[in-house]
Amino acid sequence: MSTTKIAIIGAGAAGCFTAANILHDPNREVILFEKSGKALQKVKASGGGRCNVTHHLFDIADFSNHYPRGKQLLRKTLHHFDAQATIEWFRNQNVDLKAEQDGRMFPVSNNSQTIIDAIWQRLIANGTSVLFHKNISYIEEKDKHFILHFSDQSIFEADKVIVACGGFPKIEQYKWLQALGHSIVAPAPSLFTFNLPNHPITQLMGLSVSDVSIRISQSKIQTSGDLLITHWGLSGPAVLRASAWAARLMQERLYQTTIQINWLGDTTEPAIREIFQSLRQQQGAQIIQHKNPFNLPKRLWDFLLHHAGINEKIRWGDLPATQQNKLIELLIRHPFAIHGKTTYKEEFVTCGGIPLSEINPQTMESRCKAGIYFVGEILDVDGLTGGFNFQHAWSSAFLAAKAISEKTQE
Repeated sequence: MSTTKIAIIGAGAAGCFTAANILHDPNREVILFEKSGKALQKVKASGGGRCNVTHHLFDIADFSNHYPRGKQLLRKTLHHFDAQATIEWFRNQNVDLKAEQDGRMFPVSNNSQTIIDAIWQRLIANGTSVLFHKNISYIEEKDKHFILHFSDQSIFEADKVIVACGGFPKIEQYKWLQALGHSIVAPAPSLFTFNLPNHPITQLMGLSVSDVSIRISQSKIQTSGDLLITHWGLSGPAVLRASAWAARLMQERLYQTTIQINWLGDTTEPAIREIFQSLRQQQGAQIIQHKNPFNLPKRLWDFLLHHAGINEKIRWGDLPATQQNKLIELLIRHPFAIHGKTTYKEEFVTCGGIPLSEINPQTMESRCKAGIYFVGEILDVDGLTGGFNFQHAWSSAFLAAKAISEKTQE
């Protein structure tokens, strides 16, 4: 029996997990090609070095709602390999995961190396060979085989090819996939922070505010969560979620737009006016600086009072209506002009890539070119922070590995 040669392009989460799940068979040869000198680098850096493996959410409909793009695909792939399956897979490799209060799941060791070792040991046990510094140039189809051409002038002939190279920032970098007959959804950054050059709020850098709400101007996009003020602008879960849902819109606007922040989450203007009226009547002698009715961080409360033109020493009962109205406006509709973005460190994700209509969601095989499979971020799928992007990598990789294992065994 002839040996089936399987090439995996990219030693990131999706590529390595595919190799870790292609069953060992003496009649199969699996080669993993990586353009850099290291594997699983995003896994290593994720979650501050702890690796946010997945999310503690087991309802498929709810889980898939955390993907700005790719929701319909996830509703299918998660039926075969969901967060629970991920937990069990790592448990079978003697790695236990734990859920934190916000639902993010990490290895009990709190060390991403634990996850790397589990995947790496499994793929090596499956007989996978790994070659580093192999940058793909193009793929040539010949006699029902694929010839992989690399930038170092070397070639490799494969029967099956799994493309797991992640997303590219420029559409020109997808030309070698377009040559195979695929169209490309133009790439755009997702999960980034908002720049506020020279804005006075950056003086509060390091301050974290819980449960704020962010609305993108002239759109229906609104997100909530914690917010972090940095020396360059705004970050934190609420901002990252907004950037993901608005990835295309922000790109169209050249990352120049306006947002409104409700520092009180979903608290409405009538509710605030009622609180203020009560303070005037019952605690009017209280100095406004010392009586913060919303439990906002003191530095933020002082900042808002200052920018509403309110004397810190004034009493609640003496607060002029015009200044009260200004304070209410800042509390629930604080405008910020965004000028540019900053990549969110190791969590950088690209939306765009291979259209989902061009792959079989049951096997991840190309509908345009039989024998080519796509897994992970190369697809037009991106999730919010919290383990959702890694879960897509695990799910798509598992399906491709399963399909290839079954097909090559036949």
